[in-house]
Amino acid sequence: MSLLEIAGVAISFLGIWLTAKRRMLCWPINFLACALYFKLFLDVRLYADMALQALFGAAILYGWFQWAQGRNDVGEVAVEPLRPARAWTGLAIGAVGAAVIGWGTSRYTDAALPWMDSGLSSFSLVAQYWTARRHAASWLLWIAVDILYVGMFLFKELWLTAGLYAAMIMLAIVGYRRWRQAKATLSEAA
Repeated sequence: MSLLEIAGVAISFLGIWLTAKRRMLCWPINFLACALYFKLFLDVRLYADMALQALFGAAILYGWFQWAQGRNDVGEVAVEPLRPARAWTGLAIGAVGAAVIGWGTSRYTDAALPWMDSGLSSFSLVAQYWTARRHAASWLLWIAVDILYVGMFLFKELWLTAGLYAAMIMLAIVGYRRWRQAKATLSEAA
């Protein structure tokens, strides 16, 4: 446990909580959390997760723009449905990404857990993209990914980070409920 991990946990928790509440402030907070975790994952040789933080940085800028454009009449961030074909496409891209990244990190690096790290990183990118596109289903993918992350971080003895991801499972459940409720409220108003 380091000061870097403690700061990363606190800022990440705040960012996810703000995301669940559909607050625009989530984006700069999540960007800072990415920077902190980039350094932490470099230190513990989780290279796919380190690279994921860099990609999350780009995805955060994209999400920030998407949310700014995707507000409803009262200024709230609107929730959009995820069509089944797009969901399957996203999951297929996640699987291909996991295989490609896993092969590369298992063959060319000293990554601690190349296949698990790569799979979780790839599917996290899909979940992040769905979050940026304002799909409530993103939270379901986050729940699945975060459950597996808890196990990986416990194995790597990143206790606080494992605790953060356990809390993020709870936040994802809350986020899913809130976003589904917002979508239902918006449908009733239309």
